[in-house]
Order: sequence, then structure tokens, then C-alpha cells
Amino acid sequence: MQRTLITGANGFVGQILCKTLQQAGHYVIALTGVTSPLAQHANQTVQCDIRDAGALEQAIVESAPTHVVHLAAITNVPVSFREPLLTWQTNVIGSVNLLQALRNKAPNAFVLFVSSSEVYGASFKQGVALHEDSLCQPLNPYAASKLAAEAAFNEYFRQGQPGVIVRPFNHIGAQQSADFVTASFARQIALIEAGHQEPTLQVGNLDASRDFLDVNDVCAAYVQLLQLPQRGIDYPRCFNICSGQPRKIRDILDEMLAMSSADIRVTQDPERMRPSDIPSAIGDGHAMRNITGWQPAINLHSTLEQLLAYWRLKVATTS
Repeated sequence: MQRTLITGANGFVGQILCKTLQQAGHYVIALTGVTSPLAQHANQTVQCDIRDAGALEQAIVESAPTHVVHLAAITNVPVSFREPLLTWQTNVIGSVNLLQALRNKAPNAFVLFVSSSEVYGASFKQGVALHEDSLCQPLNPYAASKLAAEAAFNEYFRQGQPGVIVRPFNHIGAQQSADFVTASFARQIALIEAGHQEPTLQVGNLDASRDFLDVNDVCAAYVQLLQLPQRGIDYPRCFNICSGQPRKIRDILDEMLAMSSADIRVTQDPERMRPSDIPSAIGDGHAMRNITGWQPAINLHSTLEQLLAYWRLKVATTS
């Protein structure tokens, strides 16, 4: 049986991935922070701060993984600007700590590092779908730290650690933090409907286009990639996880507003505008499709319906 360790297991993606892997027959080991609750969908939970190299190595000893998915990170771009030291310590040093622990205690474990499409940064200004060999030009501390962590993973891969890097594009779904755009829309709509917010929805740049995916599709892609060692084929070290279909954020908002009977005004909030915002971010997913056959299967409209239902329930139960 595959023993799969998930770092950041209590995060938005981590919780869903734990459940998905359990359903796929994996023995799931959740690695969470020292003050985090036990993971709901895991066979075992180990707790440590990934910035603590000794504690992380002990966690690898306790879990004895055959596979690892490294999700633990500071992922919010505004936070990365406010807390650059925390971002670099967590995203880069934490990753090196994990790699060294694996080298020392689980050198044959297949590790999947979750980077980000944000590493392409300014290259998106070309206005074309970017592939894995496109130039990486990060535009924020989060993206820069992810690219630095990629360099560390590639060095350990070169020295023999098996694994791959993934660059997922915007993935959304229920339970995502309202720090992210679609969840922010859903939360505000739910608050307005419940009478807890004035009927004005605060937004950032609605003209930007992004490559959106349902988080469950992204987790399904990770499950596919974790099977690569058993397939006995040559594979690249880096994969975009994307749809290749850009969606304008304004259209996403209009679709969500149409799901509400409330009379809602929309106004732009300067605080929500990113200084480095780019007009369009689209990925080329041919490598992923060619190697694994994966492609998105979930209609984004149903994702938005579920997201809004989640926030309506959350507002109703916490007010």
C-alpha cells in the first residue's frame, strides 16, 4: 500500500487531497502544524513546523512515506508582501528541510512539490498560453519563493530523489479562504443576502482573465502523478495543471451574481488591486494530458454553485 504523506494537510487543498487519496486506496499521513487539529481524512497525523529541520526529520521517520505531496506554504500574495521573511523561511527553507529529511530517512520516496503558476509572472504579459519551458519572471515574494524552492527540488532530483514539480493554475472551491477572489465574491454575496453587509460588493480588477480549475480536478491530477513511479515510463520533471481556457473575472462575478436574487451593486476597492496584476494568465497543459491523460472534468458553473452554497451555510451558522 502506498503510504502518502501530505504536508499542509489542514489547508484548503490538503483537506480535499487527503480525502481523495484515501478514496484512491492510499494510506494517508497528514502532516500539520504543531497547534493544528488532527486531520479529518487521514490514517495517521504527525505534527511539526516544517521550519524545524530536526522535528521534520523525526516526522519522516515516524511516517515512513513511500510518496510525499508538499503543500505546506505561505500561499497568499498580499501576506507574502507583508511577511517576506516568514514566506521565504516557510516556502524555501521548509522545502529544503523536507528534501534533506527525505534524503536522510526516505531516499526512495516519490515527492510531488506543489509550486504555482505565479512563477511565470511577467511572462504572462505575452498574452499566450505558457508551457513548462516558458521563462519564469516572478512578480511577488510568494512567486519568487516558489521558484527558489523549485530550484532546490531540481537539485535534489538531480542527485537522485524521485519526484516532480507541479505548477497549478487558479483552483477554487468550497472551504477556500475569502482572501482569494471567487471565495471573496461568494462570501460577500452570502453576507449581503443575510443582511450582514450593505448591498455593495467590493472587488479588485475584474478585467483580468485567469485559468480557473475546480480544486477536485487539481487533486485528481496529483493522484495521477503519484502513480508515475509504478508506470515505468520516462516523464518530465515539471507539469502545468491547467485548463488552457481563460475566464474573465468579470464573467465569473456575473455568473455568481445571477445565482442570487439580491439587488447587489459592484464597486472597485483600491485595496484589492494588486500592483503587479497581469491582464491574462493561461497555461498550456499538453504535457500533463500526454503523460497521464488527465484533463479537467468538472464544469466551473457547478463549482461556483457549490462555493456560494458553502458560504451561505457558513454565514447562516456563524451569525
